[in-house]
Amino acid sequence: MPTYSSALDVLRDVFGYPAFRGEQAQIIDHVAGGGDALVLMPTGGGKSLCYQIPALLRPGCAVVVSPLIALMQDQVDALTQAGVKAACLNSTLDWREAQAVEQAMFSGNLDLVYIAPERLLLDRTLAMLDALYEAGKLALFAIDEAHCVSQWGHDFRPEYLQLSALHERYPAVPRIALTATADQATRNEILSRLGLGEARVFLSSFDRPNIRYTVIEKDNAKKQLLGFLAGRQGQAGIVYCLSRKKVEETAEWLSAQGYPALPYHAGLPAPERAANQRRFLREEGLIMCATIAFGMGIDKPDVRFVAHLDLPKSIEAYYQETGRAGRDGEPSEAWMAYGMQDVALQHARIAESGAAEGQKILESQRLTALLAYCEAPRCRRQVLLNYFGEERVPCGNCDVCAEPPELWDGTQAAQKALSAIFRTGMRFGVTHLTDILRGKATDKVKQWNHDQLPTFGVGGDLDDHAWKSVFRQLAAAGLVHVDMAEHGALQLTETAREVLKGQRTVQLRRPMRRKAAPAKSSRTVVSDLSAADDALFQLLRKWRADTAREQSVPAYVILHDKTLRELAEVRPTSHGLLAGITGMGSAKIEHYGAELLELIRNEG
Repeated sequence: MPTYSSALDVLRDVFGYPAFRGEQAQIIDHVAGGGDALVLMPTGGGKSLCYQIPALLRPGCAVVVSPLIALMQDQVDALTQAGVKAACLNSTLDWREAQAVEQAMFSGNLDLVYIAPERLLLDRTLAMLDALYEAGKLALFAIDEAHCVSQWGHDFRPEYLQLSALHERYPAVPRIALTATADQATRNEILSRLGLGEARVFLSSFDRPNIRYTVIEKDNAKKQLLGFLAGRQGQAGIVYCLSRKKVEETAEWLSAQGYPALPYHAGLPAPERAANQRRFLREEGLIMCATIAFGMGIDKPDVRFVAHLDLPKSIEAYYQETGRAGRDGEPSEAWMAYGMQDVALQHARIAESGAAEGQKILESQRLTALLAYCEAPRCRRQVLLNYFGEERVPCGNCDVCAEPPELWDGTQAAQKALSAIFRTGMRFGVTHLTDILRGKATDKVKQWNHDQLPTFGVGGDLDDHAWKSVFRQLAAAGLVHVDMAEHGALQLTETAREVLKGQRTVQLRRPMRRKAAPAKSSRTVVSDLSAADDALFQLLRKWRADTAREQSVPAYVILHDKTLRELAEVRPTSHGLLAGITGMGSAKIEHYGAELLELIRNEG
């Protein structure tokens, strides 16, 4: 690879992009100049370039610490396609292959090496790095998915706690830690645990304007999911479920409904899990049904939707999971159905965890923030970004902006609901309490003599659906706690007293039975091309699929949809004009230029 004098030269010649986005240029200059950095940038925002370009500007080999062994080879393949000398060093290699990689690092034949944290910390690896350091051949350390260092985070990796040793052992080598999501508490933890006290923090906007956010009240979730998927055949997506059993059932059910789906969870045999992940990355139009075990670092750019059939554990988790949609910048959907049972299960998870009391309080606060997001009467993007400390005007690209909910003074309804909870000893769930409020003398109500309570029948003005909404909003407002130890019993919090005594009013939103937004076809989601350009675009996609199959790499490693669309619209006629297409670096023009020009010429 030639020696480059500037970061912009590398960006244009190697990666085929005309200009930097956001703070990329400042981050790259800072790290290339030897500074440490913590980079928080949304998924699809171009984090990888922030260490890949400094790696090519600095002498020696860059070491990228990544927990994603299953995805390392795809990342290496993508760099190799761009003409970058890259390799991985992990447990999938035999000793001869590993030795060849180590020798290449010493001989200067590698620009970047991806390595798992547990491999990095082996005595043998550290001894090799010691020798490279002495020879001045360590360019930088990049610590990807840095939130894995957070002990109470959803992706905690114990090995990450030992990575602070890199600074002590190799003080002259710059370090860059990167993550797509971290609230203030997690940011502080990353800086502290990785010994990045002197690092410069780069905080990009968390906004993903191409994602449309929708949250609906759960009522026959499978049927609701099917409604959402209508018209989305052929699109790649992820459906998150809380339990392994539900993952497998949902994958089987979706496949039977004509939506090819695969399961993914930690309980599957490792070969099956790896095979399903590989299929999802390399085939088009598959849906992955998964627990949160799936997703971190998934580089597939054309995931058109992420659906949640169960409530995530926090806004941070929700943001990260939904962020796997639309990495290519094209219109995408984040859809979630949630209900009171979800709230109860998440409260139970916190209560049963082995965390210290202070951590449990923090987790409960994070869950409350997520419930407030679900029930918020204002723009979802505003609520989401506000959690990460950003202010935004209403986005116009969420369900609340599209259909603003009607608000009403729910103080009396709240008092009735809270009174029913109190008078029944705080031992019953939503269904039983709703029966009491609506005056339904069921066997269970009679068994407990709850038909004799003053609150029996006082809520006849609202139907079952409306009362469920009231109880859910009371939980979201922190007036009610759901106790799974008591089988989902609702219990009053301290703040509920203020409402019961008339010292606090309660604004509620009217429940809405939303219709699923009509899906665009998979072609129109990609772009609004003319008929002739679309025909060429589809031809280019077929060529890409065939090329990827021949090379056993994911299609997006060859070229992104965005590049193919630009090729179809611009129809370049020479190698020089190909250089003006986004994503066409010099190595890709050399590899594929002649084939692409011939395809375009024949179609034209």
